[in-house]
Amino acid sequence: MPSKLKASNPRILIVTPEITYLPAGMGNFAQRTPAKAGGLADVSASLVSALFNLGADVHVAMPNYRKLFQGDVFSLHEKELKKYHEVLPEAHIHLAEDRIFYYRESVYSNQSDEAMRIALVFQREVINHIVPKARPDLIHCNDWMTALIPAMAKRRGIKSLFTVHNIHTRQVMLQQAEETGIDAAEFWMNLYFTQNPGNYFNARSNVPVDLLTSGIFASHFINTVSPRFLWEIVEGWHPVVPWSVREEIRNKYQAGCASGILNAPDASYSPKTDGSLVQKYGLKDFREGKRANKEAFQREMGLDVDPEAPLFFWPSRLDPVQKGPQLVTDILVKTVSDYWDRGLQVAVVANGPHEVHFKKIIEDYELSKRVAIVDFDERLSRLGYAGSDFMLMPSLFEPCGLPQMTAPLYGSLPVVHGTGGLYDTIRPMDIENGTGNGFRFDNYDPGALRWGVDRAMDFHALPSETKDPQIRRVMKESAKEFSHEEVARRYIEIYEQMLARPLVEKEAGEEISGSRAPDYSSLPGS
Repeated sequence: MPSKLKASNPRILIVTPEITYLPAGMGNFAQRTPAKAGGLADVSASLVSALFNLGADVHVAMPNYRKLFQGDVFSLHEKELKKYHEVLPEAHIHLAEDRIFYYRESVYSNQSDEAMRIALVFQREVINHIVPKARPDLIHCNDWMTALIPAMAKRRGIKSLFTVHNIHTRQVMLQQAEETGIDAAEFWMNLYFTQNPGNYFNARSNVPVDLLTSGIFASHFINTVSPRFLWEIVEGWHPVVPWSVREEIRNKYQAGCASGILNAPDASYSPKTDGSLVQKYGLKDFREGKRANKEAFQREMGLDVDPEAPLFFWPSRLDPVQKGPQLVTDILVKTVSDYWDRGLQVAVVANGPHEVHFKKIIEDYELSKRVAIVDFDERLSRLGYAGSDFMLMPSLFEPCGLPQMTAPLYGSLPVVHGTGGLYDTIRPMDIENGTGNGFRFDNYDPGALRWGVDRAMDFHALPSETKDPQIRRVMKESAKEFSHEEVARRYIEIYEQMLARPLVEKEAGEEISGSRAPDYSSLPGS
């Protein structure tokens, strides 16, 4: 990572509704801001830390979740409460202030109206107070919850990057945004409406704004969270992607203003340090470590305790629209039966609409010692990564995905459908050449998944002296490849492109590869 900054140091404002941590030194609030709902929090934290450690002029805008940051504020002593409200004069942490954030117990709301209100209030504070105070050269926004900000930035001549983490969008009337306190009349012409708005007065109360599409439309540069998913959208894959989102992403891509940058697992996912494991392990002792964790995991799941049994682990939500659990249940009984003598097991630590089908199969075929399903639990899921031999992820589409990057860190090899981030991160095992990190199938159907499972079982049948070096290699390579340092490097590269000036000095001889999506036109399924 470069270590020297140019004298002209542009100011970056990262706008995010969630973040895992902030580096010490950004202000006396830095260690009091854990607010996490998903991968966006981890990416935001790693990016901010990388920029700050380089000496970059990085600022963060986020809601002031007082209860999440501090616990029960009602129980604070007067001295603690006073300290809680203090922020260093030059602090780079900008908290959006409104009572709607203060006493929340989670970052997002499951209620549609409340979720919209929270998003609008956050953007109001960023637009009206934080941007004028921070005076950024570039604003980095994330998903529909921040999608009005690029339109404002464009109007005020500020560069903006918009990251599309998910393809879900929402619609809102300008009138509702303005009643929240956002002066949308200033930048309404930079928003994306669901139909021709005609003029501002007609648009205000008659034509909804498509938020995610507006963020893409108004920003100067966008990125998805994997190169392959960007290519799939541009090529017209996945009907679930809204038409407006697809067209605006295409426009950005064709203009050379779109990129794909993979996320990375939280740094706490490491078998060397993970406190959820019954025995921590590294490259040298992974066999012993995985054996101990497998036995513990099997006991907790109610499976036959057999360290030699090939164990397949499902860690993702049981969502049949995206994640493909129906492919597993379609082949489950026959697969377990075909490999009965070898003791094949399947363990599911997840919730979702499809869980009833797993439970029915287990009951109808009396498979409780070979197939188990329990509600999601973070500790048990981590134990599952460590105890399993293989991880199942046959998603229909996947903007990025994290389980397929997490599993190899623990020596659990992924069996995945070749789409989106799964394609970008999992390469077929090639023992002869010592390459690859999992088993990838190209067609989205039960037969293709079964093919992938069979290939995994072929690998499991190999002698230890053949497969152990491969697992050790995969663990080592994954720790280097799936890192937040690499994620931050790619974002810094985009910042530099957008600002047309270096954010950091490159070391002598250093080259950074281009950030355009790879050419997938000759690959299977194209």
